[in-house]
Amino acid sequence: MTTMLHIHNSLTKQKERFTPIEPGKVKLYVCGMTVYDFCHVGHARVMVVFDVVTRYLRASGYDVTYIRNITDIDDKIIARANENNETIQALTEQFITEMHRDADALGVERPTAEPKATEAISEMLAMIETLIDKGLAYAADNGDVYYDVSEFPDYGKLSGRNIEELRAGERVAVNESKQDPMDFVLWKGAKPEEPSWDSPWGKGRPGWHIECSAMSADSLGKQFDIHGGGQDLQFPHHENEIAQSEGAHGCQYVNYWMHNGFVRIADEKMSKSLGNFFTVREVLEQYDAEVVRYFILTSHYRSPLNYSEEQLDQAKNTLTKFYSALRYVEIDSALDWQQDTEFAQRFKTAMDDDFNTALALSVMSDVRQVLNKPQVQENAEQKNYYASLLVSFGRVLGLFQQTADTFLAGASDDDVTEIEDLINQRNQARVDKDWTKADQVRDKLTAMGIILEDAAGKTSWRR
Repeated sequence: MTTMLHIHNSLTKQKERFTPIEPGKVKLYVCGMTVYDFCHVGHARVMVVFDVVTRYLRASGYDVTYIRNITDIDDKIIARANENNETIQALTEQFITEMHRDADALGVERPTAEPKATEAISEMLAMIETLIDKGLAYAADNGDVYYDVSEFPDYGKLSGRNIEELRAGERVAVNESKQDPMDFVLWKGAKPEEPSWDSPWGKGRPGWHIECSAMSADSLGKQFDIHGGGQDLQFPHHENEIAQSEGAHGCQYVNYWMHNGFVRIADEKMSKSLGNFFTVREVLEQYDAEVVRYFILTSHYRSPLNYSEEQLDQAKNTLTKFYSALRYVEIDSALDWQQDTEFAQRFKTAMDDDFNTALALSVMSDVRQVLNKPQVQENAEQKNYYASLLVSFGRVLGLFQQTADTFLAGASDDDVTEIEDLINQRNQARVDKDWTKADQVRDKLTAMGIILEDAAGKTSWRR
């Protein structure tokens, strides 16, 4: 299989033509959630971005194995379980369920597998032992095990950090058990009242970084094609993954590194630590999930995403235009999105350029404008063709997962019942030529924010 796809590789800081290790197959690993709370919009961006990457690769003919891990043991998880006076398992199972609920709402397809940290302890222990045997790690007297950064010459190659500068700028008091302030923990000695597992160095639990090295190797092998995650993970998490994996296996860990940009509010990164975040659940109370997905795709994945209600309202208005154009048309679900047309070539060129969804959406807007031309609207064959082409592009991005009527209604079941009852009253009044009542009902619907559209003897409505 040949492809013109180019990916911006965070390791080399440039776009490179994508060539998988095994022709026709792609192995993708993405750092997932630490499950102790509801997902926020920053998490939603990671899920949607790599869902689109996976969808596009599959739509291009690749067999994709997509692994996204779950961190279900961590300092924050332990602290939250203690606060709630519940078991760690009860806490993590609850928020794994909530994570899936948010992902499903956003139209995010489930990964091929979602390994949990607590189910990969033996793989982590084996990797740590290998690192010790190779002289890249050491056991401290307190039961901790550390990676010896000074023994890995390439440390810093992903993030561009210089280890001597990092060491010189280290302001935190040196942990007495460490040989060097830059060394990072692989295994944490057990503390009272904390969960622990047996190990050659005594009871304890894994450090955060070792999880992904062990689980990616177990799921995808020692070397794989693409590793993704948020920009905030580039250092130290992904830097440490490289040191662990390449140190243990003696080969290149990942061929292409992808990092999505931050979600920002008022020029500050959205994060739980800053307290300026919105949960996905909160946002979905105000906006259709597909609006949120569309909003995320309006920015290139590497660019900052500026969150605001104005931006979401704009996404809603644009998506409404798309769905309005798709109303009353027959969709050919078998239409090939890669056909040899100008629009298809432009769409593919956009996506082949480092998954440029913003540009791909602009191509879709151009298709919509053609679809709305009077001469196309009057030609059923052309109308259905351009509508089908638009839908075929949208589905590559995970859009148009509902009917036009459902999206444009944008209401709860109770609202729908009331609205349709009023529409029936208006239509009956028109049959009875009771124009006063018909106008009164229409005014009531207008006050409710409902737009009526009478066409071909049928009345439809939207918000």
